Amino acid sequence: MKRETFKAYKDKNTHIEAYQLEGIVQPFPNHFHEHYTIGFIQRGHCLVSCKNQEYTFSSGDIILLNPFDNHTCMPKGDENFLYRGLIIRPEVMEELTLKVTGQNDPPGFKKTMVRDEELYYYLRNIFHMIINGFSEIEKEESLFFLMNILIAKYSQSFEKCLPKCQEEVERACDFINCHYTEHISLEQICQYATLSKSTLLRAFIKSKGITPYRYLITIRINNAKKLLEQGVLPVDVAFKTGFSDQSHFTNYFTTFIGVSPGTYRDIVTSCTN
Repeated sequence: MKRETFKAYKDKNTHIEAYQLEGIVQPFPNHFHEHYTIGFIQRGHCLVSCKNQEYTFSSGDIILLNPFDNHTCMPKGDENFLYRGLIIRPEVMEELTLKVTGQNDPPGFKKTMVRDEELYYYLRNIFHMIINGFSEIEKEESLFFLMNILIAKYSQSFEKCLPKCQEEVERACDFINCHYTEHISLEQICQYATLSKSTLLRAFIKSKGITPYRYLITIRINNAKKLLEQGVLPVDVAFKTGFSDQSHFTNYFTTFIGVSPGTYRDIVTSCTN
């Protein structure tokens, strides 16, 4: 039987998080993150759908995700799957971009799937440095070269990568972001966005790639992760993020993240380099 593992490491020098998924066989539903994701497949294969395009990733392939890029992922085949990635918060990405270009205009990745031996080398190198507690200067040097490649070859201004959204859809998102801890209905969202239900659903899916409810659940999960990283107990996190009960929260969290809230909390609070 394949053993499923999730590991996470938070680096206090670079403020970048490294994480690893191994042996995961469950599919991850359509969702998004509020951070940049730069990952690589070290072993195995997976199917990824991002912004309504499908990709088959295999060993050596790199995935580049901007904040709010909706995507799904499903491991494929019998080979033991091993994925490693970096999580870079937008504010950290701005600082890195400033160091490389002299401007703090964050990049927007033009491609979701790339194969680049030099980029792959630096990704693996930085991952190894973070999990093994290398010195700050070593990590900063590798990050500098990594950012040089990403900016020069695979990015443009992040603003140019954002889809053209109707003002009403953004109002709907603002409402969800402000009230995600509450019990809210589609009717309330429509009233705030001043759109009918059918119009909002069509416009929202076209703009964001997911439904308003999936957007709401994703916002709740993302905020739940932040609370768990602070050491808050899962039962309290469920209440603070708007889930009806801990069971409901645990089911969604495990589906989206691949491990239970308690396991995630234990991992991220014990692994800081």
